[in-house]
Amino acid sequence: MTVLCVRFLLPPMYEAALPRLLGLLEEFTPVVQALPPDGALADLRGAERYFGRTALELASVIRVRALALHGVDCVIGAGPGPMLARMALRDARPGLTRAVPEDEVREFLAGRPIAALPGVGARTARTLCEYGLDTLGRVAAAPLSTLQRLIGARAGRELREKANGVDRGRVVPNAVSGSLATERPFTRDELDPGRHRRALLSAAEELGARLRAVDKVCRSLTLTVRYADRSATTRTRTLPEPTAHSAALVGAAYGLYEALGLQRARVRVIALRAEGLDPAEQASHQLTFDPVDEKVRRLEEVADRARAKFGPRAVMPGTLAA
Repeated sequence: MTVLCVRFLLPPMYEAALPRLLGLLEEFTPVVQALPPDGALADLRGAERYFGRTALELASVIRVRALALHGVDCVIGAGPGPMLARMALRDARPGLTRAVPEDEVREFLAGRPIAALPGVGARTARTLCEYGLDTLGRVAAAPLSTLQRLIGARAGRELREKANGVDRGRVVPNAVSGSLATERPFTRDELDPGRHRRALLSAAEELGARLRAVDKVCRSLTLTVRYADRSATTRTRTLPEPTAHSAALVGAAYGLYEALGLQRARVRVIALRAEGLDPAEQASHQLTFDPVDEKVRRLEEVADRARAKFGPRAVMPGTLAA
């Protein structure tokens, strides 16, 4: 086991703490890949030789230091590669590292549903399940020609390799996520457009706060609406200018929603993704003489300070973007 997948148990919208925690991992290895908002991959091949300890022993040291220095607990998955470390993380618990030894990879994968494999979307999983290929063990045993006929030549080959435990992924140092996402599930299939819009308002304001916390702006916004029949609609809109301004994100989200023209749609989940992230200091900003807009931006600064001091619930959704 040479790769750790670490998820720090941070409160929501606290990505600003992630760089300090990444620095903790970089004390053990320079091969660290950020997985915002609260995780990272770390390749410990060199660290095992340098420190004379196994990856599991180093994982215990990382957990203790995160608690002692930052007051943050974490859950850790360990495996021979990034894919298996990510999958192991799902079974991890605070205080216990879930490890997948190299000689137990096939056993670990065999009984898991096909959707548990990173990169397998709902449509691919549904197609495979229709033909009885509902577990990774069955996919691993299926003829390559069958998989390629169902999902395509390249995808079929890659899927069969992954189902057999072949992990060709690698940890890419300093790779910064190009997007931030959040979603709002409903407790029941929701038909009320008013509730849809309130969910959009809450999601867009969360994205704005998270972007500002890490000094980023986004260039586009993507809306995904998932329905009761498990189908989904996705639309993307390029913003007039890169922004982390909640009011601009809320307006774009509302525009995307209205363009769908939903009528009596039974919505299960609404998700927003801010894409094309850039450092805020590098973004151009259109000057405005609108006193209302400037007032809202000043209120955002106050609200962000309140969140940082009192937590994410310090500001009620909708108080800034109204």
